[in-house]
Amino acid sequence: MISSNARRLASRHAARVASSSGISNPLNLLDGGGWANLSLAASSRSRRVPRSSKYESRTFSSSSSSSSNETKSKDIDKEDVKDAKNTSTEHTGEDDKEEQEKEEQEDPLLLKISALETSQKELKDQLLRSLAEQENIRMIARRDVDSAKSFATTKMSKSLLDVSDNLERALEAVPSDLREDTVNHPVLASLYEGISMTETLLIKSFSSNGLIKYGDVGDVFDPNLHDAMFEYEEEGKEGGTVGQVMKKGFKLNERVIRPAQVGTIKKK
Repeated sequence: MISSNARRLASRHAARVASSSGISNPLNLLDGGGWANLSLAASSRSRRVPRSSKYESRTFSSSSSSSSNETKSKDIDKEDVKDAKNTSTEHTGEDDKEEQEKEEQEDPLLLKISALETSQKELKDQLLRSLAEQENIRMIARRDVDSAKSFATTKMSKSLLDVSDNLERALEAVPSDLREDTVNHPVLASLYEGISMTETLLIKSFSSNGLIKYGDVGDVFDPNLHDAMFEYEEEGKEGGTVGQVMKKGFKLNERVIRPAQVGTIKKK
């Protein structure tokens, strides 16, 4: 049995054949099994697919797939080139280091030179340190020698200070009107003269050895030089000055070995 679709296609095909061959009635083509032949031809044509369309679809799909594959392959090639460059640079740096280490290990002269350089640096450092220590020792020794020379007579000078104080007290004990009275009191005048000469010579010997006597009435009070025993008020004298001197002060080479004991004028 021939289906309705096949009949329709066969009728259309008969109409086309009749129009091309000049037949007025296309149904004459369908007599004597024409329906079956036309229906089969129509069905076979309907089932056939044009080769060109298949080929074009295949070529299009293949071209699209090939283009995508080419782009992928290009991307992969670029990544491979980058990786290869990175690995090559890493390998070259490592290879250079390894070659230098191998050269140093293999060449005994380089090892000797490096060892000599390190030993030279160590010896130079030790030399500079030793020179600095020697210079410090010289400076300390020089300072000690100078201080020993300058203050070697400190104990002896301190022991002679009391002698100077006693001579000064003896001179002050003689009244001023009898010190030059050679007529009525010749013995006392001559004694006073001898004591004053002794004290003068003692002061000169002190100064020749760096021992200087200081502390007079009217000097400005200095706590580094004077030892204030008391403070009092007195008219006609400036405040903060020395009013009375109980003991003279002495300095040995500008170092105070005994401060002067004084009484100061009170500031108003």
